[in-house]
Amino acid sequence: MSEANLISEVPDHVDASLVFDFDIYGDPRHTDDVQASFQTLHQDAPDIFYSPRNGGHWIATRYEHIFEIVKDFEHFSAREMQVPRVENPPRNIPLNLDPPDNLPFRQALMPFFMPKSVSAMEPRIRQFAIEIIEDIADKGECDFVREVSARFPVSVFMDLMGMPLDKLHDFRALADDYFNARTAEDYQALGGRIISLMMGIAEMRRQNPADDLISKMVNFQINGRTIRDDELQDMLLLLFLGGMDTVTNVTSYTYRHLARNPELQARLVKEPEIIPNFVQEGIRSFGVVNTPRLVAKDCEKFGVTFKEGEMIVCALPLGSRDDRRFENSGEFDVDREMLTHLTFSSGPHLCIGNNLARTEIRILTEEWVKRIPSFRLKPGERHHSRAGLVIALEALPIEWDV
Repeated sequence: MSEANLISEVPDHVDASLVFDFDIYGDPRHTDDVQASFQTLHQDAPDIFYSPRNGGHWIATRYEHIFEIVKDFEHFSAREMQVPRVENPPRNIPLNLDPPDNLPFRQALMPFFMPKSVSAMEPRIRQFAIEIIEDIADKGECDFVREVSARFPVSVFMDLMGMPLDKLHDFRALADDYFNARTAEDYQALGGRIISLMMGIAEMRRQNPADDLISKMVNFQINGRTIRDDELQDMLLLLFLGGMDTVTNVTSYTYRHLARNPELQARLVKEPEIIPNFVQEGIRSFGVVNTPRLVAKDCEKFGVTFKEGEMIVCALPLGSRDDRRFENSGEFDVDREMLTHLTFSSGPHLCIGNNLARTEIRILTEEWVKRIPSFRLKPGERHHSRAGLVIALEALPIEWDV
């Protein structure tokens, strides 16, 4: 067992009734249906509890508490997001900047991810979807993660950024290694490799600009001046990690659910107008990001005493499955009246790419049901997940009749 997973001493100010032994990186309660097994915390644990694992930290599991925490940057800062805490933590811009420092960087990025900009990208996104699905349609089987959900949104992202598409699997592997990191040394080594790759592309774009986001980023104006290299590299690190992993993971879990439900597949074929609802419910049901915050100052919130320097993990997948907000929250219901969920977080750090993510999964599904209208899980295969701050389905073998 790694040192990070050992039981730590519980601080004196933590009430014994709020202590619950849970390992965010590999708890025995986790099953192949990781979000559903994670949801058992709503019945078994306090709404906000202290886990002595991974250096000791809090976990918030309910929508109302998470919604307040991610907005309250005065008490819960985004400047550190590692559990356990590490020395010299990475700085991902704008994610690790609290307001108002994050605003100029978000404002520089937002025009490229607004609905109008994403809508203009749709023909290119659809081209990627069609090519990737047609590559496998005649095979009768595939590993959906490797051959579809890791290729499609990542190809769209890399194309948007101006990254070489022939490096897709290498870049994906590097992102996976980063999300498995636990120590300052690992974060620094892997982050350094990512930054070196991305800044190499940025330097090429300075010399030979193209019609891509990196070419625009090297000339971003931040508070009336050109972006500095240290700021650029921290933005590129964040975009790399987000673009390489999160949409892939949500898509994988959503399609695993679809593979298990032939009635839903038939309905999507017959009623393609409900595909946007399917996408929304998939995003709500299968969130993958648990976002940490650093307690910036002592405070008492929600009947809990927090001390400066403690970490609190906001379990966004649990907030989006909170039965106090969503009726039959553990069920996948494409006819659900959709309320705001927390899969993309909220407040000053709402995911910039949320419009793009929805569009990607919608277009993929529109093209998928035309070409592979009925498919199923390959029998006898396990579906292991990487647990942690970013949850990932590692493989999804599926098959269909040709």
